[in-house]
Amino acid sequence: MNVTTSTLSLTVDDVDASREFLCTHLGYQVAVAAEGFVSLTREDAAADIVLLRTGIEVLPPEQRDRQAGGLILALTVTGLDAEERRLREAGAPITMPLREEPWGERLFQLTDPNGIVVQLVEWAAPADSTAPAEAAPATQPTLHVIAPADEHVVESPNARMTGLAAPSRGSSELSTWTVTMAAGQTGPEHAVSREQVWTVSSGVLEVSCGGHTATVPAGRTFILPPDVLRQVHAPQDAAAHVAMRRDGVARVPDTEGTRPLPWAQ
Repeated sequence: MNVTTSTLSLTVDDVDASREFLCTHLGYQVAVAAEGFVSLTREDAAADIVLLRTGIEVLPPEQRDRQAGGLILALTVTGLDAEERRLREAGAPITMPLREEPWGERLFQLTDPNGIVVQLVEWAAPADSTAPAEAAPATQPTLHVIAPADEHVVESPNARMTGLAAPSRGSSELSTWTVTMAAGQTGPEHAVSREQVWTVSSGVLEVSCGGHTATVPAGRTFILPPDVLRQVHAPQDAAAHVAMRRDGVARVPDTEGTRPLPWAQ
């Protein structure tokens, strides 16, 4: 047997509520959707998730109204403290605070609107009880070289984002990516929870932020403060390099909650 992927199928009363929770807070993306059904995926080792509406006829009759009890979706992550802080600041429903078990498991839990329990876990490095502490070699920083790849590209109607440094690609503090915009494209008005630094590498960008507008040509850098509405327009073909703290999330006016930046995850 050769397993190529893993999928967790869950029957819930409100498919849209669980989809919104998993996409907003945990970085899942919709792969396929239909009436009463949605398939979610991530670009890392997390299991895919299928959500089915209670009573849907594709299920055998004896399973249509059955919901899993006592099930926990556990995701092992890196940077658990930063994830807990990000989710708490985003208003996610943390139902068990960060804790450490005697066996070395660090974890906290969230519960989605349908009662799905999601556990984020990080394992403490095991101690070597047979070696004196002073004999352990000092940890040396690791060099990461990241090349742009198609799987790190996110296309939108307004721009093309190519992820570079990110938590999923070895970064512990910063996320960086490139943005390319065709002439006439305008990004949506939104705010981001962390400061962003943009360097225009080609073309020109018109940037509106906090009631001020600036025209920024290639070779110039502009800084966008956190939690202030901004909008970026390309009067001609343009490209830029962006840097931000790894835990930034976006907020769009007149909508509830926050949204992750998939290319920065």
